[in-house]
Amino acid sequence: MESRIDRESNAVIQAGQRTVVRPYPISIEWPVHWLARVPPVAEARAQVRRELGLAEDALLGVGIDRLDYTKGIEERLSAVDQLLAHNPELRGRFTFAQLAAPSRTKIGQYQALNDRVEALAEDINRRWSVGEYRPIVLLRSHHEPTTVFRYYRAAELCYVSSLHDGMNLVAKEFVAARNDERGVLVLSQFTGAARDLTEALIVNPYDLKQASDALATALRMPLDEQRERMRSMRRIVSEFNVYRWAGRMLVDAAELRRRERLTGRLTSAQSAARTEVR
Repeated sequence: MESRIDRESNAVIQAGQRTVVRPYPISIEWPVHWLARVPPVAEARAQVRRELGLAEDALLGVGIDRLDYTKGIEERLSAVDQLLAHNPELRGRFTFAQLAAPSRTKIGQYQALNDRVEALAEDINRRWSVGEYRPIVLLRSHHEPTTVFRYYRAAELCYVSSLHDGMNLVAKEFVAARNDERGVLVLSQFTGAARDLTEALIVNPYDLKQASDALATALRMPLDEQRERMRSMRRIVSEFNVYRWAGRMLVDAAELRRRERLTGRLTSAQSAARTEVR
């Protein structure tokens, strides 16, 4: 394209015009305004367990996603399957609630994904259900933010298993929701969020053994370790929030415009000086 790459300042120069390339990892608002309308953790926990028909001491994991093939929902449910296969003491006690908003329902591939996820959930439930207990609760509908944040607060863990994601804000929302400094985030290494939230349990979602082992670790993690990890992640999300994200871009754009203006003045002055000399 007849462009020159300035690697020192991360810029592309073409026909005398400079385009600066910078990473701006997106984030969420802090504090999250929806949380003002969500009950405290203890109340949210009780409400969700009543809605799902779970015992008060039941262990709950959540996944929050659009029903999209990039989100790794099949791999996520398969990891739960392996968790129950290798940890029989969790059968009858651990439930994973997947809130899956329908997406692109008129496209064949998405319809097929929906059918596969539903069939997988039914298969896992058939294998491990006892009485009224179902290990997988698949909630396929759009959920309002207040409901989503209520589930974040009610859960022992949140599993984000994206196979490819630029950032993934679900991970950051879960952290923002946990003002009790409890709960464990299990996070795919293929998300941008994994670069920020390094105190999460980082996994390769294709590796079902690694993922299921991380789920087991999350459910057994001592409260002191949960608090230490969550405090660190909450500090990151609070400091590098969406307002700082927008502010950095505006400041950098203003600085670039200022430099261009000064460079333009210098070029004009040099051109005028050469004309006078001639």
